[in-house]
Amino acid sequence: MSTRCLTGGEIEQAATLLREGKLVALPTETVYGLAADATQERAVQANYDAKGRPEAKPLNVLVDGMSMVETVCRDIPADAYRLADAFWPGPLTMILRGSGTLPPIVPAGGDTQGVRCPDHPAALAVIRTLGRPLACPSANLSGRPSPKTADGVLAQLGGRIAAVLDGGPCAVGMESTILDLTVTPYRILRQGGLGREEIQAVLGPGKLDNG
Repeated sequence: MSTRCLTGGEIEQAATLLREGKLVALPTETVYGLAADATQERAVQANYDAKGRPEAKPLNVLVDGMSMVETVCRDIPADAYRLADAFWPGPLTMILRGSGTLPPIVPAGGDTQGVRCPDHPAALAVIRTLGRPLACPSANLSGRPSPKTADGVLAQLGGRIAAVLDGGPCAVGMESTILDLTVTPYRILRQGGLGREEIQAVLGPGKLDNG
């Protein structure tokens, strides 16, 4: 397989490939992600295969806002909307209760679902053009560094995926912060591009564990 390099303006081409069940690496503000249409089980399986990712590790999905979150999650707490208002688009992944509408392979058979709205115009345009969430782990081989440029994606995944959408270097260059909203108090599972203090300021006292 040859991997196409799309320019930042070739949004429709990227969405078409995803619609066909193919894999496209996309720029976000954190790192490049490897996108598959999250509603297509075969495409998600191909994502695991291309990365060599253990299937026991669930996949987070990229969305264009809370309306799309509502199609894949249930029992969404009010704090999720407050956090989205404050930090989306941005480097915050929220873990919520999954609604079971996505193939079980996406959450690795679990009942929770990670969701994030990326702060990159190309990634958001692809999501909106496709109209569905994207299963989108980092665009690297499992265990290798997450790429921050299109060339970095090609160095690891060239020949394994259909295309990479070149949106330039990632602005943040660090993975998103992952916040679990299915436990009380809420828990930061991975510290990334959004600081604990910023999250605490929005949630108020007593909502976030002490880490």
